[in-house]
Amino acid sequence: MIHITLSDGSLREYDQPLSVYEFAASIGAGLARAAVAGRVDGVLVDCEFMIEADARVGIVTPQEPDGLEILRRSCALMLAVAIKQLYPKAQLQIGSAMGDGFFYEFSFERLLHLVDLAGIEARMRTLAATNHSIRRRKPPTGSTPPEKSLPYLLGDFECLSVGPHVPATRVLQAFALDHISGTAPQRVYGTCWPSQQELDDWRSPPHVIIVSMDERQADYAQSVTEALRRGGVRARADLRNEKVRHKIREHSQQVPYLVVIGEKEKAGGFVSVRSRTGEDFGRMAVDAVCEWLRSIGIARV
Repeated sequence: MIHITLSDGSLREYDQPLSVYEFAASIGAGLARAAVAGRVDGVLVDCEFMIEADARVGIVTPQEPDGLEILRRSCALMLAVAIKQLYPKAQLQIGSAMGDGFFYEFSFERLLHLVDLAGIEARMRTLAATNHSIRRRKPPTGSTPPEKSLPYLLGDFECLSVGPHVPATRVLQAFALDHISGTAPQRVYGTCWPSQQELDDWRSPPHVIIVSMDERQADYAQSVTEALRRGGVRARADLRNEKVRHKIREHSQQVPYLVVIGEKEKAGGFVSVRSRTGEDFGRMAVDAVCEWLRSIGIARV
């Protein structure tokens, strides 16, 4: 007999091993449809993971931060497959969830441009609509995948990736590609959300763009973005691996205010604020930025 303790402390008994997905289905069909991963004794695992002994188990959905990151990580994997299908000679390098979205890096014999994203996104939508399974392939005996990356199969396409991943592409519906940058290699960036409504809300013109100097500040920049959102500010982070001057110049044409984050801001736990016209408001704590934006009628109370 296997005893499984749920996150609310309740106990269920099973007479044989079962997968995380089967466990979710035993609770309810709706939960099984929403599941993107499981948390077994505190460790995130794929839905196909077999529970073979007593454990504390939770079902992870896109409505929690870990689930949303898994959704975006899986969208990066789907982006890799779409690139490889459209450009078989492309050399895939690395992909990940990042901020509000995901990216994948690759090298190709010619540069791709912004106009090429429509075709890549269309191929991703085809992959999502045909509902390919995403499953981990057990590595050969004795192999040690680098940096915890493991071989995953999306349909018949195999790619090394850090997991876990969603069980199938059907849950990857609300996404969009928005940037391509670099030369050799290039990166395609996109965003992904649990629902179309959330994607549409994200597309609303922001009050503030948070700009990171480089990828070392990505986590802090995203935490600032989320804090501003909680404060009623429509905020978006630009975490692209681009020169900060390029990002500032681009966004100065679109948003009222820019929040710039470098290593000093990250270390001090503050941000630097400037207007689209270049007026420098100096360094502020995040809470102070929210209060100031409310005082000038930008943020909602």
